[in-house]
Amino acid sequence: MKPHSYKLRQHRYSNINHYYSVTACTFNRIKLFEDFCNARILINSLKHSDLNGLSKTVCFVIMPDHMHWLFQLKTKSSLSSVVGKVKGRASFLINKTKKEQIWQAGFYDSLIRNEEHLMRQARYIAANPLRAGIVDELRKYPHWDCIYLN
Repeated sequence: MKPHSYKLRQHRYSNINHYYSVTACTFNRIKLFEDFCNARILINSLKHSDLNGLSKTVCFVIMPDHMHWLFQLKTKSSLSSVVGKVKGRASFLINKTKKEQIWQAGFYDSLIRNEEHLMRQARYIAANPLRAGIVDELRKYPHWDCIYLN
């Protein structure tokens, strides 16, 4: 039997300048990102990916036990490689004080088909803290950003 992460990769392909929506969950859905510093480390890892020319972030939200990231792939590196670098950097920086597995293996991804899909996905991602009942107004949630929303 092949591991679950193999099934996630089975039909995955990476195209430079295409947009992708990615969801990655913490190991055993531990609420690691309820800690403000851990959430900021992950956000900085997303920004680091952009600064290094791997991605161009459109939208993200860091939930207590997972992240949603909508971005344009800006490199010939694979989607898996870019997401792996973000997860790896965050794990390294968070694990300076404790040695724990942070992420579930793999991630879920969706190729964005067109501009309407891009906008719909950005709204969906940004609204996650509202749907989860964490806040009653998005502006009260500190761990999100979207180029389309103020």
